[in-house]
Amino acid sequence: MATSLDSLLGEIRSCRLCQNALGFEPRPFVAASPAARLLIIGQAPGSKVHASGIGWNDDSGDRLRDWLGMDKATFYDTSKVAQMPSGFCYPGKASGGDKPPRPECAPRWHAALLAQMPNIGLTLLVGQYAQKRYLPRGFAPNLTEAVRQWRAAPEGLFPLPHPAWRSRIWMAKHPWFEANVLPDLRRRVAQVLGTD
Repeated sequence: MATSLDSLLGEIRSCRLCQNALGFEPRPFVAASPAARLLIIGQAPGSKVHASGIGWNDDSGDRLRDWLGMDKATFYDTSKVAQMPSGFCYPGKASGGDKPPRPECAPRWHAALLAQMPNIGLTLLVGQYAQKRYLPRGFAPNLTEAVRQWRAAPEGLFPLPHPAWRSRIWMAKHPWFEANVLPDLRRRVAQVLGTD
């Protein structure tokens, strides 16, 4: 195993564990620094991220940054914000969207990465895959209820829906998210980054 974050990131970026299952050349994505204070655990890179190598480099990323009240410069500053997807590689297309994150990534890499980022003060669990892995079993029956119970989440964890285009429909059905959750999210992000 790696003895430093730089060597660990190199191992992750050269990982080909899922290559046979994908059927195309993997391009693992991760962004991290030992100084990072905010960690975003999402689902898996989309096709635009696979092409560019830049996390959240799409409409979902624009929406997420809006939710956070954060500009791109801060978002992509790894000394402040780390990105660790549930699956590091673009999983390919399925009917109605992308396939789920590959199951090999999180068990193989997450614990080692987390051990190299001791300053994380807040972890955003974006979408059901991150929430299933990091929220306690039985915390909520579904994503909507996990987000609704954000205040009850274990210290340092903050559940969010995935900011895909469908989230606009979800937000319209659940106005409490914009009215109550987003202001608290922005407050906690500013607090952990020292910008409040």
